[in-house]
Amino acid sequence: MFVYIFHFIISFLATILFSILFNAPRRLLLACGFVGAMGWIIYKLTLDAELGKVMAAFLGSFILALMSHIMSRHYKRPVIIFIVPGIIPLVPGGLAYEATRFLVSNEYTHAVNTFLEVTLISGAIAFGILCAEIVYHLYIRIKQYFGRIKGKTYRKSYNMNNRA
Repeated sequence: MFVYIFHFIISFLATILFSILFNAPRRLLLACGFVGAMGWIIYKLTLDAELGKVMAAFLGSFILALMSHIMSRHYKRPVIIFIVPGIIPLVPGGLAYEATRFLVSNEYTHAVNTFLEVTLISGAIAFGILCAEIVYHLYIRIKQYFGRIKGKTYRKSYNMNNRA
């Protein structure tokens, strides 16, 4: 349990620092940090459940992007303010460095395998963001549709009561 709290705090701080680097508004720093920390915790929990790095990257980025949309709607700011700093902890930069190191040291088999893993993780991050975008827009459309139906039903009953 302490490990997860530690990871949450470190990823929270890292996301806030990247938010400052990307000139996010000051009042959004805590929200950006929370979004990034939640994405990392989901990633860590999925890794500890032994579902693999690719699935962990997908779920982490999916939750991060979904929360970014929610925060964006709440604060009335662009989604990118929350996604970009939050996604930084999930990016496999260390693994890409290892793959390049293997390539330079003529360990081609390790290099190809590591580059493939980096590619799959990066693709999973992008796919997680895409899926969250689709899910969020479907939710908004369904909410608008049922809001219109409810509004029409209310107007019909209101108009009928006023005619009599």
